[in-house]
Amino acid sequence: MSRLSSKIEAILYLKAQPLTIAQLAEFADSERTAIKEALLELMANYAHRDGALEIVETPNGYCLQLRESFHELIQRLIPVDLGLGALRTLAAIALQGSISQTKLVELRGSGAYQHVQELVSLGFVKKRRQADGRSYWLQVTEKFHQYFQVDQLPKVVEPDSQTVFPEELEPSN
Repeated sequence: MSRLSSKIEAILYLKAQPLTIAQLAEFADSERTAIKEALLELMANYAHRDGALEIVETPNGYCLQLRESFHELIQRLIPVDLGLGALRTLAAIALQGSISQTKLVELRGSGAYQHVQELVSLGFVKKRRQADGRSYWLQVTEKFHQYFQVDQLPKVVEPDSQTVFPEELEPSN
């Protein structure tokens, strides 16, 4: 492998994002034609390896990435980065066991729509259309139980009008 190919490999590794030929030429301090040739050499080198990484062309440029066959490792080894709002929404769904999206939005506000979309894409929540077709039923998935190492969560029971809470009782003198 040529010195320029190695340099491009290092650039792609360090930048960790897709880069155009122009950007690679600037970072490598080289001509675009030479970058294209070295990039083709590097891509061929990776294509012949039986390794976990590959060089691919994306709509945004070229990048060094993990091969598709190793993507399940990402799911298992890299912690999911959920914001506080999404975590609270996930907790509300988990504690309810099964909840309509309408009810969830009443509890959590309109931001819950975005949280649900994120949680579904991450595989923590599944949603299915209700029989009347107006909303969705939401519930946590097996991935949620495995990831958070939770077997079973107690279902939250909403109090009815007959329930008396301790703070509502008159103090005894």
